[in-house]
Amino acid sequence: MSPQDPSRSTTRRVSRALLSVSDKTGLVDFGRGLHELGVELVASGGTASALRDAGLPVVDVAELTGSPEMLGGRVKTLHPHIHGGILARRDLASDREDLEAHSIGTIDLVVVNLYAFEESVARDGVSFEEAIEKIDIGGPSMLRSSAKNHAYVGVVCDPADYDPVLAELRSSGGLEDETRRGLALRAFQRTAAYDAAIETWLAAQQAEGRDDPFPARLSVSLRKVATLRYGENPHQRAALYGGFLDAVEPLHGKALSYNNLVDVQAALALILDFDPAEGSAVGILKHTTPCGVGAGASPLEAYTNAFQTDPESPFGGIVVSNAPFDRALAEKVDEIFTEVLVAPSFTEDALDLLRKKKNRRLLAFDAAAIERAELEWRRVYGGVLLQEPDCQVEELATAQVVTQRKPTEVERRALQFGWRVVKHVKSNAVVFAAEDRTLAIGGGATSRVDAGPAAAAKAGRVGLSLEGSGLASDAFFPFPDGLEIAVRAGARAVVQPGGSNRDAEVTEAADRLGIAMILTGIRHFRH
Repeated sequence: MSPQDPSRSTTRRVSRALLSVSDKTGLVDFGRGLHELGVELVASGGTASALRDAGLPVVDVAELTGSPEMLGGRVKTLHPHIHGGILARRDLASDREDLEAHSIGTIDLVVVNLYAFEESVARDGVSFEEAIEKIDIGGPSMLRSSAKNHAYVGVVCDPADYDPVLAELRSSGGLEDETRRGLALRAFQRTAAYDAAIETWLAAQQAEGRDDPFPARLSVSLRKVATLRYGENPHQRAALYGGFLDAVEPLHGKALSYNNLVDVQAALALILDFDPAEGSAVGILKHTTPCGVGAGASPLEAYTNAFQTDPESPFGGIVVSNAPFDRALAEKVDEIFTEVLVAPSFTEDALDLLRKKKNRRLLAFDAAAIERAELEWRRVYGGVLLQEPDCQVEELATAQVVTQRKPTEVERRALQFGWRVVKHVKSNAVVFAAEDRTLAIGGGATSRVDAGPAAAAKAGRVGLSLEGSGLASDAFFPFPDGLEIAVRAGARAVVQPGGSNRDAEVTEAADRLGIAMILTGIRHFRH
């Protein structure tokens, strides 16, 4: 039987522990617990000082190795007396002979967490040299050595594991195979994430100022933060990874589902295009698609404007506001069931009302914690697609008026509003808009000719006039027919990217119809 055969069950006693931690959370209590169990403590630098200051006996790493720390602390644990003591296979005669020949004692438990590289490079103004010095060398080496040799050695890289490890040592006198294997997995996950963070940061430094922002090789390591009830459908399993909940705080309601999270992402992408300094804006979404978007002097006015676009669809949807959710808005929203409400904050009196419905989710988002420039991912079989996010909100003042008639100021504001919204609607997409609200939205059509009538039909069904509206189209009109349909519905000004082989023909049609048309030169497909 191999000395590391995983089929056998073994409890490995812990007689000596090596501790070297950057994050000293819980260190003293853990060290004290080990000492009370008769475990010899070996440590270096600040870890040794913290334990010694707490009255615990500590053997310095330099005493164990017979070599002093050097190069400003860069070299202290990189030594055969450390890694030999960790990597030795206790059941292998040749390894035991090597230990005896070189007077190396075994190390049974390695407690290491790493220099805070990720936090360091996230700080504004950190220099390249400072970041490089935060790259831990000895720590990952010890984690990998002890994780590799987990048949004999326990490894702890997270203070959250201190109490469970102590509890098992107290109850059984050692660490079981399953425990050591689980701890080893967490150690390898930590070193993988650490290396990925370094690689990602270095790749970003290399890419600065270059035309290609995409790394030659993509490394990703994200922490699982939640196992979800199910995915898009109940037969699909799902989980959430990464830092989404660092920027979005659940305040009330059931745990977020997969579909909730996808919808909230779409809602945030929409509302972040509306600067709170310009006034209140509210979006209502269903299945990641805007049902209506409105602006106003208050969140209530903005919501009222948004709701009028489509009073049928908001039931069970999402409401997102760029301003704090106040009592007046809460009372209005409370008239129908809305599954998720999202805002930068909620007033206390709004929370008092909204929390009365237990199934309603309330989420507060921190715009400053959202990195909108992050590359977007989409899976394909065998790989992923990456792209830069579509964060542009072009000011139409710089776009080209191609028709004889120029848009009025009111029309221009309507076009600007519609242009901000249409990029968030599934293509083929059109948005009829006034200067402070959407009037009709047509999206997800397989033909641009179909998108306009679908939007107009919805407006007619809810009794909303499109006369005098501005129309935004996410991509060019390939023929005049789509434009003609929009004008028959009531549009009197149009904004579109242009770029069709028939732009001149479409412009001639616009002049013939007496409308104003602006070309932006930028397309906003959303597939």
